[in-house]
Amino acid sequence: VDMDGIKHILGIWLAKEEGASFWAHVCANLATRGVQDVFIVCCDGLKGLPEAVEATWPDSMVQTCVVHLIRAANRWVAYGDRKTVSAALKKVYTAPDEATARAALDEFADSELGHKYPQSVKVWSDAWERFVPFLQFPPMARKVIYTTNS
Repeated sequence: VDMDGIKHILGIWLAKEEGASFWAHVCANLATRGVQDVFIVCCDGLKGLPEAVEATWPDSMVQTCVVHLIRAANRWVAYGDRKTVSAALKKVYTAPDEATARAALDEFADSELGHKYPQSVKVWSDAWERFVPFLQFPPMARKVIYTTNS
């Protein structure tokens, strides 16, 4: 999405595996073709993509897709608990700042559901450094950058 809000497809790449070298090649290709700066990249845990983006465009911001975090946190949750777990986690990604988000995650971790589903807490804790850049944006901007899904 450019500064005028117009979406562009910059390329389509195919590979058997999407590893670090693949993403380094993609970023290098884009840079060679004239992409001089990338403000923010929202990605869903693709191995090597954050490092490739940051190596190519050092001032860029790489953020983990919030929708993918929610889905990953619910992977281990019993179907009957998913709405409750998702509602508790919503307090994390709708928090106004990192401190409030951390408190919400800690509150969930200390709750009965947090104890029942520690892997859900781990998903968020493991992704924390790549999640928190999202929190610096106002709610309207968050709606645009929270997911890799169209």
